[in-house]
Order: sequence, then C-alpha cells, then structure tokens
Amino acid sequence: MDNFFNDNSDLKFHLQHPLMRKIVALKEKDFADKDKYDYAPVDFEDAMDSYEKVLEIVGEICANVLAVNAESVDHDGPTVENGRVIYAKGTQENHDALTQAGVVGMSLPREYGGLNFSMVPYVMAAELVSRGDAGFSNIWGLQDCAETLHEFASKEIKDEFLPRFNKGATAAMDLTEPDAGSDLQAVQLRAEYCEERGTWLLNGVKRFITNGDAEVSLVLARSEAGTNDGRGLSLFVYDKADDCVVVRRIENKLGIKGSPTCELVFTDAPAKLVGDRKLGLIKYVMSLMNGARLGVGAQSVGISEAAYREAVKYAKERVQFGKAIIEFPAVYELLTNMKVSVEATRALLYETTRFVDVYKAYGFIEEDRALTKEEKQDAKKYNRLADVYTPLLKLISSEYSNSIAYDSLQVHGGTGYMKDFAIERISRDARITTIYEGTSQLQVIAAIRGVTTGVFAKQMEEYSKQEFAAELDYLNKDLIALTEQYQKAVDHVVAINAKEENNEYLDFHARRLVEMAGNIIMSYLLMTNTIYSDDYRVSAKIMVKRAKAQNAERFSYIMDFESKDLGIFKA
Repeated sequence: MDNFFNDNSDLKFHLQHPLMRKIVALKEKDFADKDKYDYAPVDFEDAMDSYEKVLEIVGEICANVLAVNAESVDHDGPTVENGRVIYAKGTQENHDALTQAGVVGMSLPREYGGLNFSMVPYVMAAELVSRGDAGFSNIWGLQDCAETLHEFASKEIKDEFLPRFNKGATAAMDLTEPDAGSDLQAVQLRAEYCEERGTWLLNGVKRFITNGDAEVSLVLARSEAGTNDGRGLSLFVYDKADDCVVVRRIENKLGIKGSPTCELVFTDAPAKLVGDRKLGLIKYVMSLMNGARLGVGAQSVGISEAAYREAVKYAKERVQFGKAIIEFPAVYELLTNMKVSVEATRALLYETTRFVDVYKAYGFIEEDRALTKEEKQDAKKYNRLADVYTPLLKLISSEYSNSIAYDSLQVHGGTGYMKDFAIERISRDARITTIYEGTSQLQVIAAIRGVTTGVFAKQMEEYSKQEFAAELDYLNKDLIALTEQYQKAVDHVVAINAKEENNEYLDFHARRLVEMAGNIIMSYLLMTNTIYSDDYRVSAKIMVKRAKAQNAERFSYIMDFESKDLGIFKA
C-alpha cells in the first residue's frame, strides 16, 4: 500500500531536526500532560514516535484516498442546493477518512480533543494532503481557524467550538468582500450589538470565501460605526447551525476545483466577538493570515512534490528514439533542477515552521507563568525571524510550485496537456498559490523588512559559522561572497531611496533584493542539511551555482539602474 510519508526521506529528515528537542519540550511544557492523558508522551522520544506514527497514518490516507479521489473531485466539484454547499463525493470521503483517523485538530491541546502536536508535524500533514489533492488541502488547512480561536478567544468560546474540530467540524475565514480583496481595511460587512438578543448580528456580503459554508467561520466585520479603516474592524465567530448565512453561488475556478469558493450573504447572523473590539484586522487576522501563508507554503511544496513525482514517473516510462527520455540531458537537467527546487523550498518551509513553533510555544507558556528574561529574548528572536521568513516562504514556494508544475508538464510533452494525466490538474492547481492569501507582490512588501532591518543578513552570518565538511568549504566561501554582494546591493538601494526621499526606488527593487536573500538562505539551508546527511551534497552544490547565476543578474540590474529610469515603467 502506498504511503506519501514513508516514501519521502526528505520529510523524515526534517522531522529529526536538532531544534525539535527544544520545540517538543516547549510544546509539551516539560511533558506536563503525561499523568493526565494516557496518550500524552512521557519524553522526547515518545513524542517523536507519536509524530511519526500519526504522519504514517496521514501519508497512507493521502496516497490511497485523497490521491485516488483527486481526478473525480476535480471533475465533479461541489454544488449549491438551497443555499448550502454539497461537497463532491470524493471530497466528503477525504474528510471522513481523516476525521475517523483522529487527525483533524492535531495541533490543539488535549483538553479540546487534539493531539497537542507542534507545528512541524501539522505542517508536514498539510504538505502530504496537498500532494494528494491540492484542492482538498484548503479544506484541511482551514483548521488554522481553530488555532486562532485557541490563541485569542475567551475560554467560553474555546470550550464551545474547539472540541468540535476533532469530531470533523469544517472551518472558514470570511475576510474578503466584492470591494475588499487585498485591502481588508475596506471591509464593510456590518456587526451591530443587539441588546434585545444579547448578541452581535452580522449583515452584508462576503466573496471568494474558501469553504464558505463551513460549520465554524471566523468573520471580519465593521463593529465601529462611522469608521473606514482597519481600526473599526473586529473578529467574530459564527456557527453554521444558526442558519443565517446563505451561499449565493460557488465560483467556477481554473483549479483547486474541489474546494468551494463561495459568495455569502449574512442576514442578522448571530456571532460572538473574538478577543477585543477594533483588533480584528490589526492583530487577529494578521496572525490568521500568517498561519494561512505557512499553509500555502506547505500546499506549494506538496504540489511541487506531486509534479516532480509525475515527471520522473513519465520520463522513466516514455521511450523515444530507442531509450527512456529520462536518459536525455535536456530532460534529466529539468528533473534535477526540479528536485533541487523541491528540496530547497521544503528546507525553507520547515525552517520557517520551526521559528513559528518556538515563538508560539512561548506564548502559550506565558499564559501559565511569567517568562524569564532569557525566554523573552528567545521568543522575541524567533518571532522576528518568523515574521520575515513567512512571507519569504510564501513568495518563493508558490513561485517555485508554478515553475516545477510547468516543467513537469513540459517533460510530459503533448500528453501532459490532456486530462488523461494528473499533471494537467496539478498545473492548474499550482496557479492560485501565487495569488491567494496575499499575492507574490504583497509578500515582497512584507518580506522586504527582513532586508532593510538586516534580519536576513544576520541569519546568513549565523548559517555561515556552521562547521561544514572541508570539501564543501569552497561553497561556504561562495555564499559568504554572495552575502557581501547582496549587502552591497541593499546598501546601494537604501542610500538612493533615502536621497530621493520616497520609497519608490526601494519598492521597485524590493523583489530583486528579497529573491537574492531567498537564494542565499535556501543555499545555506541545503548546506546545513549536508552536515547531517551526505544525500544533500549534490543539491547544495547545484543550488549554490544557481544562486550565483541568478543573484549576479539581479545585482547587475540593480547597480546599473538609475532612479530617473523609474519613469519608463510609469508610461
């Protein structure tokens, strides 16, 4: 029987990262649950054994249920009946299989029916689900809403909603509207407190809502009358059982067709306030979006893995001119570069996830006791890294998933363009990853802080201090030189930007600078992998060579560009 976890040594490698010992200790609060729940781990090894066993279960379901259903789900899609969403048959089977396995809500505390897993195995599960069916990963990934409730909601709300997730409750985050896409400050759906009913009532329209007819929905709404910016928005939780939201229609999409994208009409829908008023966008949705972007990173890597596997399989089977096409240099170069890209983005995915894991764990510890000075500094460090790595991950992994899917289809030739092959669907599914949960252009705006504040440069310096094998020392020297080149480009852009006294020059070159940083960081992450396994040496070498070539092009463009030339692009 196929298993998407057991057949992927790269995933198992990242599960064994040295930082996992610290992450598990923080998440388990030194294994405080071991006497309270018979399935709680008693030590680090026990926790890791649980992680691996659960991921094996998820890997088996993804290979033998999700992947098997993917084509029929893509063909049938969801429908609307009497204002309600009906999943495709395969989608419901997918959800039922994962619910029955007890893996929905795996990161929630045990008191709410969760497994109290850290973010790393949870994100790995998301990657496995995405490899099986990228469309279904949106339904699976929306359990991030439970994380937001766990982090910010009152105990009353947590007690009411969180236990439902392990039993299979679906979720949605109702944010965007017809006139408020990326600009969420423009949200106008009204929230008014009804004294007579003792509840908030929501009225208005939401659009492009993934899994919009979910049982538990987090809704961004304008609670402060007369406001027009983010300070007038609050976050609410709505229960589908109240039956006050109608699905007007499901969008007919290019890809991820099994995931219903809905237009919703709220009519006096009762809802409960999450956290404090006026912080809906400023605090809670920003946190929710960071989690969603981590989820898209996992989705993108899962899509990339699926596309790469399809390309290798086809290249081994397709015979032309008397031999399998995998033996032709033009093909095996494509496949090799795809493999390196998958490993590089996966390394970035789990580096980012580990950063998120640590700072979030400190946040929950702080609910029980005051952090020490050292713990506060550690939490701040990992929070700072997570804030800039998350948009970097979302940008690069989504762009790579599109290029890998494109190259995989190219390996298939004309047959890949036909619906007889999975790569046709995978290519369509990949396209959305650079668009939703913040476009690539918006990720650059968020990630550029890592450039201008020196966070990326400092992390590059930390990576360079590791002890690599002597025969790979030349690669580290190459990366040190690339870091110096990168810093020179940063200093150049920042200086001109300051002289011009506006951010246009920095904004114009932001993507080049962020991508230069990403190339160096992913190269270092693959180099770091070589410390623990020789299997990554070839990938590290290729990634460094690619980084040198790509960064040289970006550096040349930046250094030769004059600020007056900005006018050319405004014509």
